[in-house]
Amino acid sequence: MEAGPGGYPAGPWSVWCAGNRAGASNEMAKTSSVQRNLKRIKLAAKYNDQRLKLKQIIRSETVTQMEKDNAIRKMQEIPRNASPVRVRNRCQMSGRSRAYVRRFGLSRIAFREQALEGKIPGVRKASW
Repeated sequence: MEAGPGGYPAGPWSVWCAGNRAGASNEMAKTSSVQRNLKRIKLAAKYNDQRLKLKQIIRSETVTQMEKDNAIRKMQEIPRNASPVRVRNRCQMSGRSRAYVRRFGLSRIAFREQALEGKIPGVRKASW
């Protein structure tokens, strides 16, 4: 594997690992945070159908209390990270979780950089 800046392996994370100044926009989020979020996305997709069926049973008014209790127990056996609510929106470029612009899938910093470079169609700096 090739060495990037600072002796770290080359790749999208090498810029972040090289120790740029704090607050620089080309910094990446911790890889562990990004990987944890990817794991949550996979788990949420894997258990989605099972969760929906169990929730439907729990909410149903025609089902007996015993069936509801069984559904609740099965729901508790599903990993907590399988809940879609636990998935965090992250910037596609930097992995940053704060100040996420949902429409573009970027953080405010990455969005501003891309917009100023003209890489986002239809977006330009306001002036009046």
